[in-house]
Amino acid sequence: MSTTKKFALSALAAALGVSTLAACGGGSDDGAKSSGGSKSKTVTLVSHDSFAASESVLKAFTKETGYKVQVLKSGDAGSALNQEILTKGSPRGDVFFGVDNTLLSRALDNDLFTSYEAKGLDRVPAGLQLDKAEHRVTPIDTGDICVNYDKKYFADKKLAPPKSFDDLAKPAYKDLLVTENAENSSPGLGFLLGTTAQYGDDGWQDYWKQLKDNGVKVVDSWEQAYNEEFSGSAGGKKTKGDRPLVVSYASSPPVEVLYAKPQPKEAPTGVATGTCFRQTEFAGLLSGAKNEAGGKALLDFLVGKQFQEDMPLNMFVNPVAKDAKLPELFTKFGAVIDKPQTVAPDKIADNREQWVKSWSSLVLK
Repeated sequence: MSTTKKFALSALAAALGVSTLAACGGGSDDGAKSSGGSKSKTVTLVSHDSFAASESVLKAFTKETGYKVQVLKSGDAGSALNQEILTKGSPRGDVFFGVDNTLLSRALDNDLFTSYEAKGLDRVPAGLQLDKAEHRVTPIDTGDICVNYDKKYFADKKLAPPKSFDDLAKPAYKDLLVTENAENSSPGLGFLLGTTAQYGDDGWQDYWKQLKDNGVKVVDSWEQAYNEEFSGSAGGKKTKGDRPLVVSYASSPPVEVLYAKPQPKEAPTGVATGTCFRQTEFAGLLSGAKNEAGGKALLDFLVGKQFQEDMPLNMFVNPVAKDAKLPELFTKFGAVIDKPQTVAPDKIADNREQWVKSWSSLVLK
């Protein structure tokens, strides 16, 4: 919403004004205590910049467990993960949130996490538990990376918005799409993976040649693509963005409704439902965590119903717990993706670096 999420996702909340919590009840004294061993009453959550939660929910965690949450934000999902790899064995916190299925193998191959089976995991579909044998990570949310479109632009042009990957390469949509750099952006990487799933090992590169010939624009981050280049977003309107198609999330339209004054009866943006890739975000107990007990309690809480129901309107992602209810605004204005593209984790692990390298040679040069 991750991610990104995000990715994350999702930076959606931060970019459009959702207040995020840098720390809950933890001043500098509590921060110092977090390095003092498992008796510390502060538990540190390392995350990408898009983590957001209601203050009341994190206070409920403190009341329930006695632990105060300190959130350490570390850039986008890829950057945050890289920092943890560099500090492996001596982590900056106790729990890491925000590694998704596109980058999961990097985290697991680097032994970043200690196994822990979170309480309540039986409420999470088995298909989302990508490390079920060892429980080094716990699934927390899902989201669909999809092309969004500016409804007004297409209505004014009397042009039907694209529905599929194929449509994006058609002459009618020349110079309309902006996407993120797959080298460092979770949505950009997810969109690339969606095309590898759609067109296969022998076809995705030709597809990207078509997109390049059709004027696709690549920028560094989701923030730049959505809030500066995309004509349909509140931010894009302010910056006079001129791209009516953007790689974002199926849950982006509710954001445009929630923070508009007055709120419109219809979302100003739509989703090209045939362009989507399913993203799942995970959290894990960091190996070498100073406060392992607090980290385990936090993982239990993240998968619990209270936090799961708080996520949609804070991070604009879907909960993984089957008993968590979605808010009406989220279900009314968000798009439901019945058949998103997916790529098996082992295939991502085997091919990600080469895919990104080939993509960079094709599109950025």
